[in-house]
Amino acid sequence: MENVFAVHLVSWFDVGRSILCVKVILMLTKYYDFNTGRVTESSLWRSTDYGTTYEKLNERVGLKTILSYLYVSPNNKRKIMLLTDPEVESSLLISLDEGASYQKHSLAFDILSLLFHPEQEDWILAYSHDQKLYVSVEFGRKWQLVHEGVVPNRFYWSRLGLDKEQGMIHLEISVSDGRSQYITCKLQNCSDGNKGKPFPGFIVPDSLVVQDEYVFIQVPIGGQSVHYVSYKRNSFYPMKLPKYTRPKDLQIISTDDNQVVAAIQDWHQNDSYNLYMSESRDLSFTLMLESVVAGIKGVFLSNKVVENQVKTYISYNKGRDWHLLQAPTTDLQGNRVYCEQPFCSLHLHLHVSENPYTSGNIVSKDSAPGIIIASGVVGPELTNTNVSIFITSDAGNTWREVFQEEYSVFFLNQGGSLVAIRHTPLPIRHIWLSFDEGRNWDKYSFTSSPLYVDGVLGEPGEDTLIMTIFGHFSHRSEWQLVKIDFRSIFQHRCTSEDYLTWQLHSEGEVCIMGMKRILQKLKTNVRCVKARDQYISQMSESCPCTEADFECDYGFERQLDGSCSPAFWFVPSATVRDCITGDSFLNSTGYRKALSNNCTEGALLKYSPRRQRCPSKAPRGLQIFTSEGTLVATLGKNVTFLVFLEEGLGSTTSITVDFGDGTAISYVNSSIDDGIRHIYNKVGIYHVSATASNTLGFDRVTLYLHISCQLEQVQLSAPSVVVKNKPVNLTTLTRPGSVGTVIYYWWLDNKTEPVVTLDGTMSLTFPKEGRYTLTVQASVGNTVHQDQMTVAVYDYFQSHVLAFSSNLDELNPGVSEWREDICRVVKSSMVQVTGISADQLLVTVLPGLPTTAEVFIVPERRSRDGAAGEKWAHLDQLSQVLLSALNQDLVQFTLKPGVQVNVYATRLSPAPLVDSSDSSHSGTAVILLISVVLMGLAVFVIYTFKRKFPGINTYTAEQPDKEQEVIPTVTSIAVPDPEGDKLTSLDHVDVQLDSKSRGYLPSHTDIKLSDEAPHVF
Repeated sequence: MENVFAVHLVSWFDVGRSILCVKVILMLTKYYDFNTGRVTESSLWRSTDYGTTYEKLNERVGLKTILSYLYVSPNNKRKIMLLTDPEVESSLLISLDEGASYQKHSLAFDILSLLFHPEQEDWILAYSHDQKLYVSVEFGRKWQLVHEGVVPNRFYWSRLGLDKEQGMIHLEISVSDGRSQYITCKLQNCSDGNKGKPFPGFIVPDSLVVQDEYVFIQVPIGGQSVHYVSYKRNSFYPMKLPKYTRPKDLQIISTDDNQVVAAIQDWHQNDSYNLYMSESRDLSFTLMLESVVAGIKGVFLSNKVVENQVKTYISYNKGRDWHLLQAPTTDLQGNRVYCEQPFCSLHLHLHVSENPYTSGNIVSKDSAPGIIIASGVVGPELTNTNVSIFITSDAGNTWREVFQEEYSVFFLNQGGSLVAIRHTPLPIRHIWLSFDEGRNWDKYSFTSSPLYVDGVLGEPGEDTLIMTIFGHFSHRSEWQLVKIDFRSIFQHRCTSEDYLTWQLHSEGEVCIMGMKRILQKLKTNVRCVKARDQYISQMSESCPCTEADFECDYGFERQLDGSCSPAFWFVPSATVRDCITGDSFLNSTGYRKALSNNCTEGALLKYSPRRQRCPSKAPRGLQIFTSEGTLVATLGKNVTFLVFLEEGLGSTTSITVDFGDGTAISYVNSSIDDGIRHIYNKVGIYHVSATASNTLGFDRVTLYLHISCQLEQVQLSAPSVVVKNKPVNLTTLTRPGSVGTVIYYWWLDNKTEPVVTLDGTMSLTFPKEGRYTLTVQASVGNTVHQDQMTVAVYDYFQSHVLAFSSNLDELNPGVSEWREDICRVVKSSMVQVTGISADQLLVTVLPGLPTTAEVFIVPERRSRDGAAGEKWAHLDQLSQVLLSALNQDLVQFTLKPGVQVNVYATRLSPAPLVDSSDSSHSGTAVILLISVVLMGLAVFVIYTFKRKFPGINTYTAEQPDKEQEVIPTVTSIAVPDPEGDKLTSLDHVDVQLDSKSRGYLPSHTDIKLSDEAPHVF
């Protein structure tokens, strides 16, 4: 079948039935079609005779059912769960009899992965494609939602003896803005009231790791990720790494023996890691090995980069000392190998296979002590060419070459024998078998026709005596399974006479980790069947302590002579974090005994820490930060502050936290693990400080916290029409009015870069006529809003303030779109009743109540080249025509059926603004003289009645190096003629009005646009 390949999942079951032991094998095969990009068929197979025969179970699960995964309860092998392909249907099949029969249950969600409880056989967590976590306590028959927004693979079952309850779940959940939170939930009740928050603040996404007694998280602080750890579910503290270690990545390798081994990629590393080891249940880490590029858990073999070459090292004392591997003395043909350290040694590929059906590059078994099989090369460095297979029988002291090509090697009979299969893309029909730890190999044929081998199936555990090889005779043939039963070649069950003793050593040194270890292993060429856990016990006796049994303590570094001396950044006199005055502590000598080291006496007292009384010290190393790791918080919500003191915490040491808003809190001789919570009731920037003090001194630390609220809107205000070369003030209004620190971005017409200010006002000067687009963006925290408007610039124009009949106010919704519509209908009405060109009228409806507007009469484009006097006279004629129509109530519109709105001019109406630099306006001087005489009267009238005359325009500007002063502007104020309805004009010098009445404020930013031609609409 072209474009199709098969994948499979296999499970074994050791089911005891009276005296007879039945081996059940379940196999799920799937056919993937490359043309469609999906699985098109699946088959379920079951064997009850250890793989000799298989029964196809498709009819029992449904002929059209496509299965995707097979799960076995780790606590009860009789319970099986099958998942269907979610692209076809969402359901699962449950078997309680080793897969003989199934019950199908529909699902309301798609399962991405399952996590079985380590002790309760019916408890299961299911993770869905939409980041929801479900729980079942009935082995999948019923499901209940636990929580939404769960981070993939960041959920863990509780452990009895560590967590408060057995039915508890550890979760990392996603919150807004790319942050996560660590919570705990009860099994079937994860409501807000039942949630626990072991760490009060936010954590870095995808950072929660719950492993044995430890919980690891990363906390964002000051733009960096700080690694925190909790031991036995107690409070979190920062992992104490060497001072200038700045991890880019940190992977927990092991937490065995209550000791953490971590692989850390430091800030200057790209392709390598350093190995660090912690003290027993402590938070301080010391360096084990630098520049590790690969490694395996529990095996002290590591690859290290040395002068751009990858070399393999081995350690026998848990990372304290590392040595190059000794190359074999002869090759496979018996020729002498000339390889002298450090220029030449054996280097191994240390990749453990993720495929359960292949052996990987390196294998070892607990039941086969001392035996390690790996692929590698002999030479100056590790390479991928000329790879051979090597084996050691003495835990890495000496090595032998067993194959000069790549082979997959499997343990048989609990490590008593070895099976090798050539790793090749070509078809094969032979395997090799060894009974003397790989020294000699016997060749066996397992099939009459060559087989393309895809993998090897072996019984779980190490007591394998039956193997199944699967593959294809050709790329288009069906599955072929070949069962190999090795039981016939073993002569008897092993007895004590079949074993010999073997002593673990490191280059002849028998004291390893403070003990002499004598192990038992099978004699070579003995063909007996090993019983499970038979004769693998070890005898041991402790050794006197020497310097080799101690590693450097935190803050100390190994010197060339082997001694431990303080690092340049470490102060040896510094005591531990929780050393309280009056108590005692263990003062380090620079050494600490390696964990699990069992040496006694000897030099134990010389290198062991000495107990001393905690001295009285002045506070030092005080830290304060928010639990979220940010310097921004929301108004009215709890802010949690975390305070840490490295040194000087004693019975007389008090810590005071001043929140900067007039309130503070103090505590003595204690720490608040959950943090200190405080709520701010006003927007602003607060100076938060923490002070630790005792009789010997004090330490103080501060931070500046920005309290803001959500910005909902920004509104830009500016005149719709302005005079060329005259300063114009732009102002903004935010809602709510007080939101904290606002950053304004001003985009001026087609400029590519904005002007950034902290003030919501700006002064502009437009050098050319035209239409300019102004945009302002207001930014508060992560929220940005913007407003935009167009300003028309002319040499001169006339304007009038308009009012409306009161019925319009009742229907004014206060939105900009409504005002734009009113502008349009008012302008249309004016054009209709006056005959004035629409190009010469601009109408702007102003925000607020009562509803008012302003109409601008601007010159015609074709008449701008004429004399100034003619242009002025023409605008004056149009103004008189418009005022006449307004006074006769001719300008009106229908808002809705039955609602007629009249538009009229107010008592005071702005008149023409002209360019005072134009010399042809000689009448301007006369007007100014008359205005001086009437100045006093004008000031009195305007300031007394200015709130009644909203139509009066004011124009201000700032003069460099001078106090702000009034710029006189020629304005015509219309007043009624006592002799009739005809309007006359009284010229006067306008004065600066209250800027707040129009929303214009003095600007601290005065920008003049360039002479580039504006975009004209």
